[in-house]
Amino acid sequence: AGEGVVHSEMFPLIDTEKENETRFFQIWINLPSKKKMVKPSFAMFWANEVPKWKSEDEKAHVTLFAGHYFDQTPESQNSPPPSSWANDPLNDVAIMHISILPGGSMMLPKANQEGVSRSLFLIEGLEGVEVDGKKVTDKVILEMDGSKEVLLELPTTCSKPTEFLMLQGKPIDEPVAQYGPFVMNTNAEINQAFADYQKTKFGGWPWPRDDMVFEREKGRFAHLNGVELEPPEDKDVCENKESS
Repeated sequence: AGEGVVHSEMFPLIDTEKENETRFFQIWINLPSKKKMVKPSFAMFWANEVPKWKSEDEKAHVTLFAGHYFDQTPESQNSPPPSSWANDPLNDVAIMHISILPGGSMMLPKANQEGVSRSLFLIEGLEGVEVDGKKVTDKVILEMDGSKEVLLELPTTCSKPTEFLMLQGKPIDEPVAQYGPFVMNTNAEINQAFADYQKTKFGGWPWPRDDMVFEREKGRFAHLNGVELEPPEDKDVCENKESS
């Protein structure tokens, strides 16, 4: 976000006769103080462009939104915005969605760098997944030792898959001041952020309504600086099917 940008996520109403449920994670990665006021930048990764890994028996799956794991390298993985903390491989930022079917297992690799903070969120499947041999039956956040690989196993006695969200990276290790949508290093900077928004609107909003609603016929898109992008694989109307 840098010196400021207005953003919104919009979701299509696929079903007209019932509720449209959605589930997603909105994850913000902080910037160090020296880059707090860089120009805003944006990188869109469509679903088919995000690397995915699966075990040989196809009972363990990983969607790798960021990070150089499971055969992904800085050259093959999607590139975050240039000033992002995730753009430097030495910061070892990784974001993984992990799904394990009953009877499945996988080894979560150790971090590529030393001094990495790693958290494992158990988000679905509480029948007794085993993390490093220990059974877990509650929605918890596990603070992991990034210097060690960890075995994740779901017994065949379980009836549903288990899902994890794994977040990691080297700490920025600076003071954090947060209020509303703004994250800075001091309260004075927070006040300045509000003043900047009141003055500039961070570049403005291209549509006549804050809660803009588009026609059903309009497919998925991303819009930035007057340029509209569409996913390369589907430019048709949203259908009642899985998409992300």
